[in-house]
Amino acid sequence: MHRNNVLPELLYQETHGPELLANTHPADWRNPVPKDKYNLVVIGAGPAGLVAARGAAGLGASVALIERNFIGGDCLIMGCVPSKAILRTSRLYAEMHDARNYGAPVPSGIAVDFPAAMERMRHLRGRLSGYDSVQRLREEGVDVFFGSARFMGPEAVSVGGVTLHFQKALVATGARPKTPDIPGLAQAGYLTNENVFDLIHQPKRLLVIGGGPLGCELAQAFCRLGIEVVLAQDDPMFLPGEERDAAQILSDALALDGIEIHLNSPVVAVRLDHGQKVVDIVNDGDKRTIAVDEILTGVGRSPNVEGMDLEAAGVAYDTETGIVVNDFLQTTNKRIYAAGDVCLEHKFTHSAEASARIVVQNALFLGRKRLSALNIPWCTYTDPEIAHVGIYVREAREKNIPVKTFTILMHDVDRAVLDGEEEGFVKIHVREGSDRIVGATIVARHAGEMINGITMAINSGIGLRALAQVIHPYPTQASAIRMAADAYNRTRLTPLLRAFSKWWLAKGRA
Repeated sequence: MHRNNVLPELLYQETHGPELLANTHPADWRNPVPKDKYNLVVIGAGPAGLVAARGAAGLGASVALIERNFIGGDCLIMGCVPSKAILRTSRLYAEMHDARNYGAPVPSGIAVDFPAAMERMRHLRGRLSGYDSVQRLREEGVDVFFGSARFMGPEAVSVGGVTLHFQKALVATGARPKTPDIPGLAQAGYLTNENVFDLIHQPKRLLVIGGGPLGCELAQAFCRLGIEVVLAQDDPMFLPGEERDAAQILSDALALDGIEIHLNSPVVAVRLDHGQKVVDIVNDGDKRTIAVDEILTGVGRSPNVEGMDLEAAGVAYDTETGIVVNDFLQTTNKRIYAAGDVCLEHKFTHSAEASARIVVQNALFLGRKRLSALNIPWCTYTDPEIAHVGIYVREAREKNIPVKTFTILMHDVDRAVLDGEEEGFVKIHVREGSDRIVGATIVARHAGEMINGITMAINSGIGLRALAQVIHPYPTQASAIRMAADAYNRTRLTPLLRAFSKWWLAKGRA
């Protein structure tokens, strides 16, 4: 949010730009006359800010929402929304090329229409922008102010030449892409999630730096859209925080798509040569040089904490980890809270929204909801998807929590076989000696949908034993969860119980 004073120039030029701008930052917008004092002033109109502002206004609070650029934040303009639109189009092309796997001929002359894929993304982005438009916010009782926010003290913030006084405030300014410290990269030019969706013409060859969720998702998507993709990752495996077998399945899938993969291979230098970007990659002391048309970086995000005079409000922060908050999301100024990417370790849209709901409760209604009580799932939307909730086995060991894992391979799930989507697994971890679910990882085409049932079970205290009683429509891929629960139930049949059962049946007492 707090980066550029102007909107991307492309938004003024593209077909659906006027619709997007009319909803997210109208050219003729005039900031309202501020109230004497607001119950809540929200800085940042991304997912966290929007949930807090609308939720508080809906409960009768007087709310001001300050945004420097556009309503919806990164998620709408340069994050989840545009990326998932492109992922869907790229998946269609992959399925056309893999038609024989489904008993159909491969269409002749498959030609990728890259501009059409990008145009579809922009159309959908414009359409979705209407759901959180500035007009709707105004109708819901939120005073929207466009401009840069600066704290004037512990209870006031200025924007557009006026001062807003507040009882409570929320900082939800999000995060921005980190810039890799690679000699020559800035001079050569590079893409991030902030401008990669501005592409209109298809580059022939693309280097993606970073093997996290963003890098893997977009590397696969652009490869399937006909671009030669090279993916370089410092670490020896993609998604360093995930289960190793999950990351290996993803690595194999990306290679199968045709991505040129360089693991454990940092990029050490970039230079321009006759219009191309020449890149040096080092692996185990050996240097390799490649030439590409574009470079996309995805090596993490930095919190937007600068430019707000947080010091004047008594709010402590760190430029690497963000605003300092306690478990109730209060900052060092007890009147001011923070939510979303500006303070959270896990920078996801859904975690931002969940943290904003905590703030509304705690700031306005004397609640004591804790961030640590949340069970936040996440998903990397590659093909197959990788979803997780709870703790990993390695974390359980670190915390001396004994766990037992029940694993179902997707090639043993009827619907996965019928769909031709057999790669992956469902792993559910329970505390040993009980059926209490402490974590799960799913690798499957629809892992992001499947993880929701396990998350609900964890939140509701429903054990794995009970999940065996859930009747699934046949055939579905989610039945893998019930199969894991059945596997748990079989472990409960001890030798003594088995012997008693055989004795009972032998006596003909059934």
